[in-house]
Amino acid sequence: MTSLAQSALRIFRAAVKAADPAAAVKRHLRGMKTDGEVYVIGAGKAAVAMARATEQVFGKRIHAGCVNTKYGHGGKLNRIEVQECGHPIPDENGVRGAERIAEIAHSAGAGDLVVCLISGGASALMPLPARGISLSQKQKITRRLLAGGATIHEINCVRKHLSRIKGGQLALLASPARVCTLILSDVIGDDLDVIGSGPTVPDRSTVADAKAILAKYRLRAAVLEETPKPGDPLFKNVKNILVGNNRRAVEAGAAKATQLGFQTRILSTEIQGEAREIARVYAAMAKEMAPAHKPMCVISGGEPTVTLRGKGLGGRNQEFALAAAIDIAGLKNVVILSAGTDGTDGPTDAAGALVTGKTGLNPQALAALDDNDSYHFFEEAGGLIRTGATGTNVMDIQIVLVGL
Repeated sequence: MTSLAQSALRIFRAAVKAADPAAAVKRHLRGMKTDGEVYVIGAGKAAVAMARATEQVFGKRIHAGCVNTKYGHGGKLNRIEVQECGHPIPDENGVRGAERIAEIAHSAGAGDLVVCLISGGASALMPLPARGISLSQKQKITRRLLAGGATIHEINCVRKHLSRIKGGQLALLASPARVCTLILSDVIGDDLDVIGSGPTVPDRSTVADAKAILAKYRLRAAVLEETPKPGDPLFKNVKNILVGNNRRAVEAGAAKATQLGFQTRILSTEIQGEAREIARVYAAMAKEMAPAHKPMCVISGGEPTVTLRGKGLGGRNQEFALAAAIDIAGLKNVVILSAGTDGTDGPTDAAGALVTGKTGLNPQALAALDDNDSYHFFEEAGGLIRTGATGTNVMDIQIVLVGL
């Protein structure tokens, strides 16, 4: 591995480290008082790390708790149950965990404190279908929306109106208890009612919005439930707190790049759109930056999407990296990295991929991109970034480095 590639990985690791939610959870919960019982619920890829930090604050004061997380992201806790389940397609384990979460929330009474922990992936990981909707119907709709390149805002709008727990409805279950929700954002713009489909947040979207999205992707659902709206008095005992987001991670990565001697620029923390098209823009930037008079870094964050055209295996970050590699083929002293802060990219065991000017010279690159088969390409050619579950999730990081 070249020193430039090693630098890109160090920058990415610094960004992920800054998104560790444990310290933020402790900071917000320390000193929080309650005369009643403490209940802990939540979901997301960072749920276990956040729950462990909550146990360290409240200890034996926790009366009951349950969090749902993605397969492979679990861990043993002392007083809080952990349910591993399907993501991005919800499954029966997710339903069982969501039922337990709803049960715990409903058991809290006046004077009790419900701590709700929400991080990326919570929407898929906390499925409780509305009455009249089956899990298989929700699975079909989710698959179609994902395959069609729907944005997280669109997907979560639909999810809220197919659920008994999302879109503020978890707060309704917990009422009249006091609710404190700590939120790790994996959504562009940090809209609290979109992150995890806002289970304790007033919902600005409507059934009409959900129907319009379903129509856009040629889908329909037999039952759509309306959700609690801003101004509903049930939210008077609810506090929703953002504890981490992509910007903090990107800024930490930029600081590391500067420390390593790169002239650094943060491009954006709201990158979205088709992964392969955005990658071409980054490749064009790399061409403009090379040859550099001094080492340069452009770093950004966001969450591109992929419209499936082929039958291969990959994720948005691997597809981004492969598309960029094709456009920078032959360039020297250039590295482009794209990876998810949660450690998983799509249905693969990789966080993303790193490419150089040599990667795109591989004659199989274009065919792999056409078949959405970036994972198998990088598995053979090299370049996959495998971190394992990181315990956090604040979307993706993209890094362009140009050396001398």
